[in-house]
Amino acid sequence: MNRIADNAMKILRLLPRATLILMLLAAPVLAVPMMRADTGNRIEAPPHKNTSVGFVLLISLQRG
Repeated sequence: MNRIADNAMKILRLLPRATLILMLLAAPVLAVPMMRADTGNRIEAPPHKNTSVGFVLLISLQRG
């Protein structure tokens, strides 16, 4: 009976540590869906202005 009690006490001593480690490992995994769900605040770049410099370079290179 002492062996069973000793094993139970060892398990009970390790249980809080194991729970803490599992919580620390699971926190980032559980935080990812919450971050993806919040799409209301999105920072976007301003729209690109077309200056047509590429077209001018293309025409001048074809003439040369």
